Amino acid sequence: MASEGPRSATLLLLVINLVLYFIIMLIASWAINHAIEKTHESASILQTPARIFPIYFPFGNMATGFFIIFSLLIGVIGITTSLLGMFNVMQWNAASLYAAAASSLGTWALTLLAMGLASKEIDIGYTDANLRTLEVIMIIVSGTQLLLTGAIHVSAESVAGIARRMIGGRV
Repeated sequence: MASEGPRSATLLLLVINLVLYFIIMLIASWAINHAIEKTHESASILQTPARIFPIYFPFGNMATGFFIIFSLLIGVIGITTSLLGMFNVMQWNAASLYAAAASSLGTWALTLLAMGLASKEIDIGYTDANLRTLEVIMIIVSGTQLLLTGAIHVSAESVAGIARRMIGGRV
C-alpha cells in the first residue's frame, strides 16, 4: 500500500511526542511537589502579597511558577492528544485524520505558549538543572509537534484527495 509510509512516519512522531510529553509531565509534577513541600518554610519569611499564593517556588526565577503550571497542563494535554492521534491515525480515513489534525494544531498552539514561557525563563536566568532540562524538552517538543501537525495535515489532504478521486471515478 502506498499509504503505509506516511502512516508509519506519523505514528513514529506520535510516539516520540507521547514520550516527550510524558517526560514534561513528570518533571513539572516533580517541581510542583517540591514547591509544595518547601512552601511552608520558604514562604513564611516573605511579605504578605507573596504569602497569599498557595505555591511558592523556592527555585528558579519569577517566571518559574507560570512555566511549571503551563508545562504540567501541556504535558497532560499532549499525552491525551498523542493517544487520540494514534487512534485516529490507525483508522486512516479522512474524517479521523482531520480530527487528529485539529487536535494536533491546538496542542501545538498551547505548546508554543509554554515554549514562550520557557524562553522567558531562559532569558531571565538563574535556573537549576531540572528546570533547564524541562525548558530544553519544551523547545524540542514544540518542533516535533510542528512536524507532526504538518505530517497529519498532509496525510489528511492525501487521503481526502484519494477519496475524492474514487468518488469521481478517476482512479
